[in-house]
Amino acid sequence: METADREMLTIAGRYLPAIVGFASLLLAGGLGDSNATLTFPLRTRVEAFKGSGVVQEARIENKLPIRQTAVLICDMWDHHWCSGSEKRVGILAPKIAAVIKQARARGLLIIHAPSETMSFYKDYPQRQRMLEVPKVEPPAPLELADPPLPIDDSGGGCETGEKGRKPYPWTRQHAAIPIAADDVISDQGPEIYSLLAQRGIKNLLVMGVHTNKCILNRTFAIKQMTRWGVRCILVRDLTDSMYDPQKRPFVPHDEGTELVIQHIERYWCPTTHSQDLLRALQAVR
Repeated sequence: METADREMLTIAGRYLPAIVGFASLLLAGGLGDSNATLTFPLRTRVEAFKGSGVVQEARIENKLPIRQTAVLICDMWDHHWCSGSEKRVGILAPKIAAVIKQARARGLLIIHAPSETMSFYKDYPQRQRMLEVPKVEPPAPLELADPPLPIDDSGGGCETGEKGRKPYPWTRQHAAIPIAADDVISDQGPEIYSLLAQRGIKNLLVMGVHTNKCILNRTFAIKQMTRWGVRCILVRDLTDSMYDPQKRPFVPHDEGTELVIQHIERYWCPTTHSQDLLRALQAVR
């Protein structure tokens, strides 16, 4: 075999996997029409007759441009100091993995935000990519009302009786949620905002835990991103709360979580259901 022929075969062997992967993304819809949109229903809560105090559920049809939308996974850790919480996270993790697999295939950016575990990921290219993003100064935050939550989560909200302790037991994100090559990792709001601004991303689909704590209050989470003008949507069945039914309003854990979700819908952002989101993702061609 001539030297030139051997060199051509070497080059082909080197780049063939990338070519095949690119073709697979095209077939999956991930690199299809750059103007493709996701269409799915949102749930919110409104006081239709102002001053009446009567708040009602409302549903609207929503369209999100794929290239302007990202998914953020909040604090889905490998362990938790509350055994009840850790058990429910273990149930949620594969459900989240199934949704982000479809989202990633359709071209959505996936942001993994397991707080306080960046030392574990310090050598990951997905973490290094975030550190290399040029800083974008966020706008002056919107002044928005922040009413108290409808549940009493004092004492940590752990219904299985454990108390919060340091050092925290989590070290990484739950292993059931894969981190792909094009994903990113960060637990800092300014870093994530800078990346969103750089890529022209205006919409953030939020999933993970916990609705009454990290989902609302982290520097990268719903309150701060909403104040910075990012349009957040909580995936309401892919979340959980830290709530002990022995505390006010003395309802089962799932009902306490639903009350917090309704609070978020009224004061912070709309929600959607993962099945509606999956149908929208699968409809993209």
